[in-house]
Amino acid sequence: MTTPQTPIESPFGYRSSALEVVAGIDLSGRVALVTGGYSGLGTETVRALAAAGARVLVGARRPDKAGEDLADVVGAVEIVPLDLSDPVSIDACAAEVAARTDRLHIVINNAAIMACPLARDPRGYESQFATNHLGHFQLIARPWPLLAAARGARVVALSSSGHARGGPDLADLHFDRRPYDKWTAYGQAKSANALFALWLDRLGAAHGVRAFAVDPGGIRTPLQRHLTMEEQIALGWYDQDGNLNPLFKTTEQGAATSTWCATSPLLDGLGGVYCADCNIAAPWVAGSPPYLGVHPHVRDEALAEALWTRSEELTGVAFRP
Repeated sequence: MTTPQTPIESPFGYRSSALEVVAGIDLSGRVALVTGGYSGLGTETVRALAAAGARVLVGARRPDKAGEDLADVVGAVEIVPLDLSDPVSIDACAAEVAARTDRLHIVINNAAIMACPLARDPRGYESQFATNHLGHFQLIARPWPLLAAARGARVVALSSSGHARGGPDLADLHFDRRPYDKWTAYGQAKSANALFALWLDRLGAAHGVRAFAVDPGGIRTPLQRHLTMEEQIALGWYDQDGNLNPLFKTTEQGAATSTWCATSPLLDGLGGVYCADCNIAAPWVAGSPPYLGVHPHVRDEALAEALWTRSEELTGVAFRP
């Protein structure tokens, strides 16, 4: 049954931290997989899940760096090599995960790139769409039996308020015909993340697998590596003196909503919704700022299904739970 895109009563909010949302939650015996879990929001997500007792597998493009960055995390943390732009690496990661555990209770699709210059993977696919969406699509498809075996697994796909920039152009996903624009590419990739969660939940609910999309909020992280300070000032992220916008969250706060979606008992039996600030987000209202709420195109089930079919074609992975 489709969960309404309507906020619920939640004790957490905009400034809650990841550690706060798992306080009192026991994840002992649970296994989680977090992509990009050694940088920015990922580090704090891993820290919170491990603190609650979960065994956390971290998909990392740079395993040595991940080991260094997670050295102070208390709990059971394991590094698994993963390059989301490389289908061979994705399959190898999925096989390694299956070799280490017979079930996955939590997967958080945290890794991403943003607003980068035009680049293409070996298949010729545009890098933001290929990494942020197709890589995670393939990663979830391969170990699907591990999710189904968990009996109550949750998949969390990190989207962004950037989804407001527009949905996926199914006729030209890789900018083969239209001029490349880094923000248009980011917007369609983040919209794809939300649509993926919507349709995965529709297919997975019968197997006890629920999915959620998340807007973590504005946070200063390495995700902004491709942007100049001038661009970030123009976006309102910094003032002319280089001071960070006070509305930005800390990394601990930015990791809270994805951690909440992965663990909160308030979401038992729910799924397929877009969340923000540790709650189900309200729909966007025409005339309000574009970053407030969830836009209708990422709630479009017909578009979600069409994107799913196209993703199967592009990856060569038939994913039918």
